[in-house]
Amino acid sequence: MLIRTLSALECTKLLAANRVGHLACAKDGQPYVVCVNYAHADNHLYAFSMPGKKVDWMRANPLVCVQVEEHGQGRGWRSVVVDGRYEELPDRIGHKVQCDHAWSVLSKHADWWEPGALKPVTPPVSDSMPPVFYRIHIEQVSGREAIE
Repeated sequence: MLIRTLSALECTKLLAANRVGHLACAKDGQPYVVCVNYAHADNHLYAFSMPGKKVDWMRANPLVCVQVEEHGQGRGWRSVVVDGRYEELPDRIGHKVQCDHAWSVLSKHADWWEPGALKPVTPPVSDSMPPVFYRIHIEQVSGREAIE
């Protein structure tokens, strides 16, 4: 088996072609990893979540990592790791354009709200548990590929 490094362009193509990744965040030295659906656009990964541990931890420490993989023929695989920064996109004055852009990017894909929750109402409405739209600003990307 041959392991090779992916170019930045190959990493970007893999991120754009996929929808599911593993998001890692940390708080007080404790790591936490969850599966997330995302959409890739303009050097960001856009995502949606209901409030909870993941959002609380990213608010406390915005430095995050996302891993996306593809399985190839036989034992072959490709994997990309994004080092980035959490940016919340609240639905309020000053952030409306960014939140609407996130909604637009995500809603191009069927079932984009899964596994985060039930489909949010269009447009999002305030209640006791409003959905959280966020993006991960891609600061660095690296990838590897295993070829049989």
